[in-house]
Amino acid sequence: MTALLDLDDEALVLRLQRAAFDYFTRFTHPVTGLVADTSRPGSPCSIAVVGFALSCYPIAVRNGWKARAEAAEITLRCLRFFAGSVQSDAPDATGYKGFYYHFLDMTSGRRVWDCELSLIDSALLMAGICAAGVFFDKPDESEIRALASTLFDRVDWLWAQIDKSTLSQGWRPDCGFLHYGWEGYNEALILYVLGAGSRTHALSPSSFGDWTLTYQWEHILGNTMLSSGPLFTHLFSHAWIDFRGIQDRFMREAGSDYFRNSIAAIRVHRAHAIRNPRGYVGYGRDFWGVTAGDGPGNEDMYVDGRDRRFFGYMSRSVPYGPDDGTIAPWAMLACLPFDAAAAMSGTRHLLRTYPQVTTEDRFASGFNPSLLINKECWLSQGCYGLDQGLLVMSIENYRSGFIWDLMKGSPAITNGLRNAGFSGGWLAEQI
Repeated sequence: MTALLDLDDEALVLRLQRAAFDYFTRFTHPVTGLVADTSRPGSPCSIAVVGFALSCYPIAVRNGWKARAEAAEITLRCLRFFAGSVQSDAPDATGYKGFYYHFLDMTSGRRVWDCELSLIDSALLMAGICAAGVFFDKPDESEIRALASTLFDRVDWLWAQIDKSTLSQGWRPDCGFLHYGWEGYNEALILYVLGAGSRTHALSPSSFGDWTLTYQWEHILGNTMLSSGPLFTHLFSHAWIDFRGIQDRFMREAGSDYFRNSIAAIRVHRAHAIRNPRGYVGYGRDFWGVTAGDGPGNEDMYVDGRDRRFFGYMSRSVPYGPDDGTIAPWAMLACLPFDAAAAMSGTRHLLRTYPQVTTEDRFASGFNPSLLINKECWLSQGCYGLDQGLLVMSIENYRSGFIWDLMKGSPAITNGLRNAGFSGGWLAEQI
């Protein structure tokens, strides 16, 4: 097989995209259609990863990686599972009020790890369900469309409005709603859009606007932007929604849009890496991507004459931290739709300098060259489904805009955007 760095940009991107999609081929339960959170043995299902998988199956069909009938079959198994799963306030149910627990047993689909009923992860699942409902439009695929509609319609977004306006982050059967909501700009953008787009339990008209009142507009490292430190928060919602040129009230008043805000976030991440205020190994204009993911572990160490604090799995952030020198190797490539030159330059530098960050052409979750273990740079074991799914979708939106165009046909998305106050751009062209 041709070495990665011997490929031209187009071939390199396609090969990495294809390898990322293979995660769903290898780590999906053949009966339930649930998808493992990570490639590690015994990993439970993450409902957010299922949402990414359901969105990636149409991409696989488009690129000839999977036959349409095969993609429809695994999609149908998955939707049938969720439609028939236990919805109750019992501690071992699969979900409640149309939402689902963050982590589920791969075979039974029951709640594991005493995890929360997660609003954002349910929203990412619903985004994938909506994608399936739009893509599978043939006469013999009607059950997929019907189940997608049923599952989305039964989500009771209103129930989760803890202060009658903005949303809680989650709920537990033993103690009720978590005592914190969504503060500031972050990945909840798609959560509020989908909630506003419901036909049956839509969020109150003021909900999206009230959330934006918690935003913080900042000037950071030469960029004026909505601050949200982890890089993934600037990417997840954009995997499904084309925010180019459409604006809500906040962005109209700021003279910007959420797409341009993500471009600014990438500039901040690169600027932080160039400044490298904590002196981490590797950081520079082509080595960046601080976000949520695996880390070396929670401990203090003395490394190269400095006291260092390392973290395990967590949401890392720049420029204010936490930042322990760990980057997500996949993150630069996932920025292709926003800054292709930076994404490709960084990815090629990473693969050339640290080729160990990929196994079978799939990126590991975390990498830290500041920490040597047995003379080897620390590298997380295995990979995460969220990372792989985001890569597949981001690359496809860069290559063809396929998912963006597909979701413009989803009433949940288009109605949600309009009900949240978005206008202009492609939304105006649809009227």
